[in-house]
Amino acid sequence: MSAHGKAFDALIIGAGPAGVSCAVWLARLGFSPALLEAGAQVGGLCRDNPFIDEWNASLPGVSGPQVADNLALSLRQAMVPLWLSCAVGRVAPADSGFAVTGAGLPGQLLARHIVLATGVRARPLADAGADPAGGPGAEAPAAAAPPAGILVGPGAHIVAQDFRGKRVAVLGGGDNAFENALYAMEHGAAKVHIYARTIRAQRQFVRKVPPAGVSAGGYRVDAAGRSVNGEPYDLLLVFYGWEPCMRFADALGLQRSAQGFIATDMQTAQTSCQGVYAIGEVAQRQHPCVVTALADGVTAAKAIQAKIEAGQ
Repeated sequence: MSAHGKAFDALIIGAGPAGVSCAVWLARLGFSPALLEAGAQVGGLCRDNPFIDEWNASLPGVSGPQVADNLALSLRQAMVPLWLSCAVGRVAPADSGFAVTGAGLPGQLLARHIVLATGVRARPLADAGADPAGGPGAEAPAAAAPPAGILVGPGAHIVAQDFRGKRVAVLGGGDNAFENALYAMEHGAAKVHIYARTIRAQRQFVRKVPPAGVSAGGYRVDAAGRSVNGEPYDLLLVFYGWEPCMRFADALGLQRSAQGFIATDMQTAQTSCQGVYAIGEVAQRQHPCVVTALADGVTAAKAIQAKIEAGQ
């Protein structure tokens, strides 16, 4: 829709589990949502997670791409307008709502409400080499592709890597670091060593890694030389947690949490800007997983329903 057309009831930005859930619920409730996604496919981080998700009690034995396919099917069945490969450039207040512009969009889109479901991206390797997970701050600029031999964050690129005979340093102390260290061990790595400022992973993962394979405390990384504390490695796997994807929404001046995520009202998912909601991992409202993201989408959809039906 152009600036002169009718506004959608809600524009949801991000087609991961949270965004899809919100869009489907709004459509099923009789409203007019539309969904925008920067990627070429629906699914968010699920699309890049080839592993079976045993934490989703409603879909045991289903992989990330299978979850993503189900999300896409739900959108089609609910007949939600969807724009893929659309990089939102700006979200700004407009008359009676908001205006959204960006590459790949059919002109300016108008909406009464905005839902940010843009998720997160893996934090890159810090220059100082210290694990920054849990640190404060605003979203960093989009990182350039890491050098050869440095793999950032979990996903399909880890599965595609040949670990046989490789010396692997894993940077980070969370679940992803320990799970992927175990994956490298199970797939033929000659040596795997975890370097973590602090150990935050679940005990079930920590106890599977030999104590000699973990160093807790400060450490120094030479990215160019692929060494940690002076010891050379063939591969560096970086798991420094996540940062929100939301730079395009700077014009809204949204309040952030101490960790840099979007602050929201827990009951409604509304942000500090009236009419703007944030759900899923971009807001870190609850433990991040597919199930909680879906619930977040429902929360925002019902809050928007209440606003519209109250004439607000």
